[in-house]
Amino acid sequence: MSDRIDRAHMARALQLAARGRFHAAPNPHVGCVLVKDGRVIGEGFSQPAGGPHAEIEALGAAGDARGATAYVTLEPCNHRGRTGPCSEALIDAGVARVVFALADPHPAAGGGAARLREAGIVVAGGLLEAEAKALVRGFWLRHTRGWGRVRAKLASSLDGRTAMASGESQWITGPAARADVQRLRAASGAIVTGVGTVLADDCSLTVRESEFAGTVGEAALNGRQPLRVVLDSDLRTPPAAKVLRGGGETLLLHREGLTADAPADGVSLAALPASSAGGLDLHAMLKLLAAREVNEILVESGPRLAGALLAAGLLDELIVYQAPCLLGSAGRPLVELPLERMADKVPLALADRRRVGDDWRLTFTVTQDH
Repeated sequence: MSDRIDRAHMARALQLAARGRFHAAPNPHVGCVLVKDGRVIGEGFSQPAGGPHAEIEALGAAGDARGATAYVTLEPCNHRGRTGPCSEALIDAGVARVVFALADPHPAAGGGAARLREAGIVVAGGLLEAEAKALVRGFWLRHTRGWGRVRAKLASSLDGRTAMASGESQWITGPAARADVQRLRAASGAIVTGVGTVLADDCSLTVRESEFAGTVGEAALNGRQPLRVVLDSDLRTPPAAKVLRGGGETLLLHREGLTADAPADGVSLAALPASSAGGLDLHAMLKLLAAREVNEILVESGPRLAGALLAAGLLDELIVYQAPCLLGSAGRPLVELPLERMADKVPLALADRRRVGDDWRLTFTVTQDH
């Protein structure tokens, strides 16, 4: 089969994989296309954790897949977890050829390609690898460096202010931008904030289905809400705070040695060591979230926490919703980053720029050479 045809089918598999990005976690969202005699006979994408993987969905749709080629965005898994190994399912179905995009970095699930080859199946990997890696970036990072992708979301004026000097910040951006934020939340395994933001805004940090449903369909949520994480050294979060009520689980992170009362239902506590700069150790926080299988971490906070993550080299992306307005020189800055020399500037690379209603969404990747 020609490279052009292979690429076209893998591109379709990537489109399918994207459909699972709001419900597959902590598993990666994967797509699969089965082709036989030049015709697509089955398609599938990852179902919620515990449900069928993309290959199983595609095999079920295909019926007879003997002699077919399977195009999969991630190397078929080779272990038995909540479901059986997809490598075995492809072998049992009589698939003749498997083309995958990205090798599976999971230490237990990897090795599917070798198992397929042992069974006599022709296997090729690396087709549209970069696109596949970008699609499951958080999952890939968690298994290669030890924690998932960290993205900070901020709303700012044209002059880079996130709030008035008084702290008033609602609303800088318009309803289209706020609805777009629901997509970021829905694709995240955890939303992280600081206790200062909780005290100032009484935020709930949930996916608001009334806004999200209009963008991708309410069923895509599958009832899942991201874990809400509050950095709260001295446990100052009020018992009546919205972040502790409804909308899934909340994790309060406090300093070591603090005696705490038993948390309410749906709320858990964990102690973190202090950082050398004061506050809680942010690297320890990320490792803790990785242990909870969180792939995508969204930070929604004030400028202090965003600046601390930047300064520590722990931020992968900065997503700024920029409104066409000015808040003035007394307003609060985008991040707290007390730099004094030009040589200390933090380099960013613009990865995406698009209009969202009357606002702009700017996505920057953070280079780690500063």
